[in-house]
Amino acid sequence: MRYQRPKGTADILPGESIKWQYVEDQARRIFKTYDYQEIRTPMFESYEVFSRSAGDTSDVVTKEMYDFKDKGDRHVALRPEGTAGVVRAFNENKLYGPEFKRPYKVYYMGPMFRYERPQSGRQRQFHQIGVEAFGSDNPAVDVEVIAMACQLFAKLGLSNLRVAVNSLGDKASRDSYRQALIDYLKPHFNELSEDSQARLEKNPLRVLDSKDPRDKQFVDDAPSILDYLTPEAHDRFEKVKQMLDALGIDYVVDDSMVRGLDYYNHTIFEVMVQAKSLGKGYTTICGGGRYSGLVEQLGGPDMPGVGFGIGLERLILLLEEEKAWLPTQPDLDLYVVGIGEATNLECLKIVQTARQAGLIAERDYLGRKPKAQFKTAAKAGAKAVITVGTRELADGNVHFKNMASEEEVSLKLTDLLADFKGVYQAQLGEE
Repeated sequence: MRYQRPKGTADILPGESIKWQYVEDQARRIFKTYDYQEIRTPMFESYEVFSRSAGDTSDVVTKEMYDFKDKGDRHVALRPEGTAGVVRAFNENKLYGPEFKRPYKVYYMGPMFRYERPQSGRQRQFHQIGVEAFGSDNPAVDVEVIAMACQLFAKLGLSNLRVAVNSLGDKASRDSYRQALIDYLKPHFNELSEDSQARLEKNPLRVLDSKDPRDKQFVDDAPSILDYLTPEAHDRFEKVKQMLDALGIDYVVDDSMVRGLDYYNHTIFEVMVQAKSLGKGYTTICGGGRYSGLVEQLGGPDMPGVGFGIGLERLILLLEEEKAWLPTQPDLDLYVVGIGEATNLECLKIVQTARQAGLIAERDYLGRKPKAQFKTAAKAGAKAVITVGTRELADGNVHFKNMASEEEVSLKLTDLLADFKGVYQAQLGEE
């Protein structure tokens, strides 16, 4: 039986994986300039880590989470997003202690899991790049993470991005808005979707995040949370906007944006793009915000946090559609052609020495004819070919061919092995 990959997953093959490596490397480089360090957390956690953080009325918990009982009857879940696991690690390892600098800045990369309908750029196993900063309530940190995301996208060659920001306010703001939203939606209760009916009293903000067409007309006319901000929350949001202006970051205020997870408050944001490969209208490729109560909610001290997540599948699709530069599989520096079984050991020594010198090198392992080996070298884009036969082996020589100029010379094997890269570069006219 020929097995197939599970629905909603993808094989990232050579030729594609090099693009992923490139994007991840650019992210690492930029995050480093902002003093962020990498953290790696488990791909599964206790179910409560996600249910408590995301909210028991969110789609992530009610519909999308891969959760199960393990052999020890423990309720665990594959991570549907990165923040909750990072917060759990932050608390468990007491990274909030006085010996650690603040804000404590980390980034992560890796697979996440959500049971949803697979579509372009959205899989059941998907990959995220994310950052988190703990320990500062300064709105400058909110703006810093937005600027960092924009800098990454600019570095990757994207332009004409749409940055949307909103404020969910503090607890008093949300309490006032919650009641106003319930009062507005209750008269339309029977017209709402079943999900929104169930969420109305528990968490009416989830209704604003509904994708059901039955809810859209009411969402469009819903009261704005910005009208219910306390003076302190209002002033804080004004500072965020002033700082975005100061950094020259173009943005729009979208008062209908709430994000899909319950732990956000104050600043939230999304970076969107319009691309055919990702569907009609604007599609979010980065989203995040502040979550000032999440650390405490998961058992830590009362400590603020802010961060974002980027969907890697969507980002790479977008880069390909926008024809941004992405690397292709590198050409070989060197291919070693061996003629006859007696040359097997010497070919091994030559190709291994080349690799130790930092060259991308390959050889024949199938005992093919010289013509077939040269054809393989040309197809792989080899810059040079070294040929070893029984006669060359007896004389202590090899043939070195520059594939671009087609010039071929005989070299002493001992000289080549003594300074492989120097000899290689001299033959190709490289510095």
